[in-house]
Amino acid sequence: MTSLLPHPAREEIRIEAVLHALADPVRLRIVRALAEHADGLSCGVLDLGVTASTLTHHVRTLREAGVVHVRPRGTSRISTLRRDDLDALYPGLLNGLLAAPR
Repeated sequence: MTSLLPHPAREEIRIEAVLHALADPVRLRIVRALAEHADGLSCGVLDLGVTASTLTHHVRTLREAGVVHVRPRGTSRISTLRRDDLDALYPGLLNGLLAAPR
C-alpha cells in the first residue's frame, strides 16, 4: 500500500469540520486512543464495535477534517493525531476534549 492520502494543510483546517468530526462518539474514541499512542496506530486494532467499512469512513472523516494524519506502513495505514496543528489553531481544544469524562 503506497498511495498517499490527501490531508488539509494547517491553514486549511476549519473549526466547523473539526467539531463535526469530533462530535461522533466512535471518532472521539479513535482520537482518545490516538492521544495515547504518539507514534500512531492502525485503527483496525481498536475494538470499536463497527464494521471495517464504517471504521474507514470514520478515519476518513477525521483525516479530511485535519484531526489525524494517515500514512501507509506495509499493508496497514497508521493514524496519528495532528496535535501540533490543532493546538496551534485551537489552543486548549484537544486538552479539554481529552480531559472530559468518558
